Amino acid sequence: MMKSEPNLKTVAKMANVSIATVSRAINYPEKVEPSTLTRINKVIKEINYRPNRVAQRLRIKGGHRKIFGLLVPDIQNPFYVDVIRGVEDYAYSRNYALLMCNFAQSKDKETMYLNIMKSESVDGMIVAPYDEFDKEVIDLLQKGFPIVCVDRGLGDYQDVDIILVDNEKGAYEAVSLMIKKGHKRIAYIGGLPSIPTSQQRKDGYLKALQKNNIPVDDSLIKFGDSKHESGKEIARKMLSLKNPPTAIFTGNNLITLGALESIHASGKKIPDEIAIIGFDDMPWSISLNPPLTAVRQPGYEIGKRAADMLYQRILDPERAYSKVMLNTVLIERNSC
Repeated sequence: MMKSEPNLKTVAKMANVSIATVSRAINYPEKVEPSTLTRINKVIKEINYRPNRVAQRLRIKGGHRKIFGLLVPDIQNPFYVDVIRGVEDYAYSRNYALLMCNFAQSKDKETMYLNIMKSESVDGMIVAPYDEFDKEVIDLLQKGFPIVCVDRGLGDYQDVDIILVDNEKGAYEAVSLMIKKGHKRIAYIGGLPSIPTSQQRKDGYLKALQKNNIPVDDSLIKFGDSKHESGKEIARKMLSLKNPPTAIFTGNNLITLGALESIHASGKKIPDEIAIIGFDDMPWSISLNPPLTAVRQPGYEIGKRAADMLYQRILDPERAYSKVMLNTVLIERNSC
């Protein structure tokens, strides 16, 4: 006769608690007394009990489905990979599953994935909005749907939890270092101009120039589409100018890779003939030749804290909204 699979009743009997307490320990461990939680977890491990997620979802009527939604604009960008890791680790620690979609900077894709997540009944979403006027995201917020915005805000809209980094300060520090090294013709290659972070990093770039009485040359300020090819093409054109820049500040790590490709193709030596600093540090920055000076964002921490903010919002929809601003770190290596 086949041995039956362990279930909630088995765990409850062995731990000498009610089935409701076992369910609470699995779904909301913070609501269970620590010694009881330890005893239940010990039994779960001993008998290798695995909660049936489908059954959990069917049992819950109008309650939580134990699923976070995550919508990112570019899965190729290593920064968002770090954010995803942070969200996933936190979700796993709370016994939540993660439904992740990549909208690839496409408004149509973003709209489609928002609808998919709603149809899948996710408990809430972590979203990097398409732009600061993202009507679909604002509509969901106004209907009371739990959402946390990461990396990008929603303009003047206040009733939302947001976690950002100080993009302007990070850019200011990077360009100030270039100026300190003697550069005056400094280019800025930004991402999509509709993205708030692109404009904030431009603001930091301009602030550094103005602080040091360096005239702004509009021919050295260009925006692309936040991807590798645009960084490559814009850098190529800038290096071909009659009076080219002596330094380039790039707005994200994919643009940085494109710019580096054009610099190497031009034959210019880094940092002797051209300096470069990228916004976003990359795992392989130290392995580049020369190692890349970069502005580091705490992507993993952003992901974990965003997931915690969403979890708290789901538990307490009436709690006050919070805006968290994290600092960047300028990692000085040998490219400037």
